[in-house]
Amino acid sequence: MEYIISTLSLIFCAVIYIKLAQKYNIVDNPNFRSSHTLPTIRGGGILFYIAILLFFISSKFQYPYFIAGVSLIALLSFLDDLISLSPKIRLPFQFIAVFLLLIELQMHQHPIWLLALLLVIGVGFVNTYNFMDGINGITGLYSLAVLGGLFFINVKEQFIDSRLIVFSIIALLVFGYYNFRKKARFFAGDIGSITIAMLILFLVLKFIVHLQAPVLVLLVLVYGVDGVLTILYRMCLKESITQAHRHHIYQKLVDKAHWSHLKVAGVYALVQLLLNVVVIYSYQLAFIAQLGIVVAIVLSMAICYLFVFNTLKK
Repeated sequence: MEYIISTLSLIFCAVIYIKLAQKYNIVDNPNFRSSHTLPTIRGGGILFYIAILLFFISSKFQYPYFIAGVSLIALLSFLDDLISLSPKIRLPFQFIAVFLLLIELQMHQHPIWLLALLLVIGVGFVNTYNFMDGINGITGLYSLAVLGGLFFINVKEQFIDSRLIVFSIIALLVFGYYNFRKKARFFAGDIGSITIAMLILFLVLKFIVHLQAPVLVLLVLVYGVDGVLTILYRMCLKESITQAHRHHIYQKLVDKAHWSHLKVAGVYALVQLLLNVVVIYSYQLAFIAQLGIVVAIVLSMAICYLFVFNTLKK
């Protein structure tokens, strides 16, 4: 029953948000670096935050530090959607939000160097996930693939409240109704991509810590390879990594190969689903075996990235 109520609540929130966004002109106007051609409502990913709040209430306030971090970063990201904040303003709050997430995972009980490393990686992950949100369907479909893998593992292990994952999947499906189309009704916006990134960061780290399974990092590898290698490429070009650009593989597949947005998004999600299968069959192997699998697959994906990138660059 609570899943039905949450679904109806999220549909209602989506309809109300569209009306409010139209009234207050919360729209993304296309420019030469955009992948869309028409003004489109942004911030539809507020549904992801609402889903997390619904879980928080229904679960009698589980994971309070994580919720506090998500709330902080969601508010900041929504303001960024409205008035475009400087990275100098965003970054300090992002570090605070990720720090709260790590507190929830009790990482403050580990050596300070590890906490600092995870803090930097966490903020980098959240921003990379945001950078990848550039075409219709990609954030929604890819996040569904990741959460699907996490849900499957949790069904077997049962150590985290599955409602957090299910509520978020419902939010992604409601969001997808308006976004998984040639001309999207709305985009996720920073509030959407960064909120779902925080959720996935929290879940993946929690799973890795609980299961002692490094192979679980493969659950976010497709975004990780495209995001990280593109950032390195831009650094080689001496470009500012905070500025909009058209260097990601998914952007080149749209621009150069003339693939549709949904085809590209579907391929990214499909590749991630295949990696999920590897994770599901290997996360209980010996630690060293998992590390070997991670290294082999990361190198293979990096080679594939370079091949596709150079092919599309011609």
